[in-house]
Amino acid sequence: MKAIELIREFLHERLAADPAAVVPEAALADLGVDSLMMLELMFEFEDRFAIKLESDLKAPQTVGELATLMEGLIARQTSDPSSAAA
Repeated sequence: MKAIELIREFLHERLAADPAAVVPEAALADLGVDSLMMLELMFEFEDRFAIKLESDLKAPQTVGELATLMEGLIARQTSDPSSAAA
């Protein structure tokens, strides 16, 4: 599952966000994503993709920024199996 699809599914389930509104240029705040919801979403990515997020990540502002961040972390973990979450 691509990152954007997971974001779309997550926001629809948790916030009843219209999946059609979850597009790369959409501001996360406009979709109802606050700091707590962002943490929940990050934990979902960790669980689904067996990745470990760094604690000093810059908070993304848009769906596209979040998807790019997640896909980069997934790609890095895939290319370097030693970085997989224990």
